[in-house]
Amino acid sequence: MKQYAIIGCGRFGTSVAKSLIELKNEVLAIDKDTEKVQDIADSVTHAVEADATEEGVLKSLGIGNMDGVIVSIGTNIQSSILATILVKEEGVKQIITKASNELHAKVLYKVGADQVVFPERDMGVRLAHNLSEPNGGITDYIKRSEEYRILEIYPPKTWIGKTIGDLDIRKRFEVNIIGIDDSDNLILPGPDTVIHESNKLYVLGSNQKLNALYSVKG
Repeated sequence: MKQYAIIGCGRFGTSVAKSLIELKNEVLAIDKDTEKVQDIADSVTHAVEADATEEGVLKSLGIGNMDGVIVSIGTNIQSSILATILVKEEGVKQIITKASNELHAKVLYKVGADQVVFPERDMGVRLAHNLSEPNGGITDYIKRSEEYRILEIYPPKTWIGKTIGDLDIRKRFEVNIIGIDDSDNLILPGPDTVIHESNKLYVLGSNQKLNALYSVKG
């Protein structure tokens, strides 16, 4: 069992946090918004109302003991950069930070992020790689994680028109679909969500389990 912290409990942060819990990890959720903390409290190991950009807060929460930290602060670029710097100073092994644009990502890498993700944006490079993949298009979304990755995949033909509940993906593959890109809109899926041919799926799981998806045909 590993320990992760999520800083910023918006749609993406909440989805990652819940999926990490389902995959038997401990998760500390941090947000300065009282309502968001209350919403996620029952779904994670610990939830704390705190401003991660204030010096000393992360140290008091024991962030340096975490196996990884996901900085998922929304559109406040300055806050996400500062939080990344402070997490880095605590000596965290793996820092994954959400970015809003390429310049933001470049700065995040310079200040210490190990990986940068764009969960709400369709990147042409990833699309090109997906289209070129012979097995339907699978490409790393969070790359070279020590144990866990998020893959962006196009659904196999056998999944199209079926709900996530019907496919029982979590039980069959021990992975979680944490987001679906539907016509440039990021939606958080539930059991009744129907998978369409045009969708791109963001799938979280261990490297070992995600490899099983490469064998899905049709």
